[in-house]
Amino acid sequence: MDFELSEEQKMFQAMVRDFVDNEIAPHAAEWDESERFPHDVVKKMAEVGLYGLHMPEEYGGSGDDISFVLAVEQISRGCGGLGASYVTTMSLAMNAIVMHGSKEQKERYIPWVVRGANVSFGLTEAMAGSDVANLDTRYERRGDEFILNGTKIFITNGAEADFLVTFATKDKSLGYKGISAFIIEKGFPGFSVGKTERKMGMHPASAAELVFDNCRVPARNLIGQEGQGFSFALQAIDTCRVCVAAQAVGIAQAAYDAAVSYAKERKQFGVEIARHQGIQFMIADMAVDLDAARLLTYRAAWQVQTTGKASAKEPAMAKLFASEAAHRICHRAVQIHGGYGYTREFAVERLYRDQRIVEIYEGTSEMQRWTIARQITGLK
Repeated sequence: MDFELSEEQKMFQAMVRDFVDNEIAPHAAEWDESERFPHDVVKKMAEVGLYGLHMPEEYGGSGDDISFVLAVEQISRGCGGLGASYVTTMSLAMNAIVMHGSKEQKERYIPWVVRGANVSFGLTEAMAGSDVANLDTRYERRGDEFILNGTKIFITNGAEADFLVTFATKDKSLGYKGISAFIIEKGFPGFSVGKTERKMGMHPASAAELVFDNCRVPARNLIGQEGQGFSFALQAIDTCRVCVAAQAVGIAQAAYDAAVSYAKERKQFGVEIARHQGIQFMIADMAVDLDAARLLTYRAAWQVQTTGKASAKEPAMAKLFASEAAHRICHRAVQIHGGYGYTREFAVERLYRDQRIVEIYEGTSEMQRWTIARQITGLK
């Protein structure tokens, strides 16, 4: 069993770490306060090849899943909101196109992403969250176009996306068999961005309402065949759970680093608080949580890279443990900072807010437990 990254992966990890320390982390607090999406930094990320990761080599990408997870971890360490946007574009939204898109779709949209395009994944609706098959957004075929009507909510990258992958049903009575997947570009007639949510955290990445009002979609923008959309959505979510786990690890690492540094500087009762056993025990628990979360995440990423696809169980285990470990780590980081940790002058306050969503999106912790249990028992 080899737990070491390759030399090439180590060099890549160091490069991304330096990029994050210079271009992302110093601005994270300002982006959080202003709720501004950093288009300029995304362009720089594309220039250094970060938007080519996870993409097929024949379209300008690198195709390395483990390096992609390493990048997600580091970017999220610097800024959780930018990490959320990056994961949505690179994994969640692009999965259906990369895995099931036509040659024409791949030739158009993958190079666009490699150059730094933002993409969103239009699945969630008011009555279809964990219950993915319960979509109300409808479509019908009219000649060489599809017409979509409906509304999506809480869509990450919704306000910034250059294009999106969305899902609609031909006939709700067909259940999951009626769902198809479509590529929608920002300028398509009948498509608009509605309300943008004011969120607890992840402020640089929007969570927007997407409105389809007789939206006209060229027939060539159907992904795969009609009725295949549900399986495409589940596959994308399973794969993305590895990335959300990496995102949680990155946020947790930032909180852990801040807590250890502060504990070695802050003095109470005449000594650094890191000398007090109560603080030492918290730091030890944080370190164990962080290491275990990272190992589960890397195992799931290795599985995807070696088999070419994500199973349901290992990504769910990684996402469940890493997201809840990040919660515990961020909680203790605030606790170690004391009253200062509750102020916006210290990064742990922002990290605590950013962390909370990783236990919710791409499947709540409860959904992960359900998925894991079904895989173990074989009961559906």
